[in-house]
Amino acid sequence: MDKKAVKQIAQNRKAYHDYFILEKFEAGIELVGTEVKSIRQGHANLKDSYCTIKDGQLTVHGLHISPYEKGNIFNRDPIRPRRLLMHKREILKLYARIKQDGVTLIPLALYFRRAHIKLELGLAKGKKLYDKRAAAATKDARREMDRAMKQRVC
Repeated sequence: MDKKAVKQIAQNRKAYHDYFILEKFEAGIELVGTEVKSIRQGHANLKDSYCTIKDGQLTVHGLHISPYEKGNIFNRDPIRPRRLLMHKREILKLYARIKQDGVTLIPLALYFRRAHIKLELGLAKGKKLYDKRAAAATKDARREMDRAMKQRVC
């Protein structure tokens, strides 16, 4: 993800805790006008969302976009499945990886790239409980080292 011309909307932090991210992809997302307005206000949540591939269509499920306050009859269901836009060749490659390796496809971040809303997808493999504990231990150790270095410098 290029840092220039990118404005972060939402991030799925739980995904990094629950999964090993093997590879990242970028996809466009098919939205309705009131959903775009709601996203511009920052009302999107990626928690507990996942992606499926069926009949050559990439779809995200569980992505919550709150209804736009001034949208009245034009508002859609906040957690409806939304189609993701990628090249057919990329979708077929992802489908093959998912079927072979026992990995899943999860949304990692929602952001603006120039005027377009993009979804960052991660090809992920689930962590076991001991993997999560080890990751937490290394994170704590790194934090302790940073604190010690900061005290030593001051």
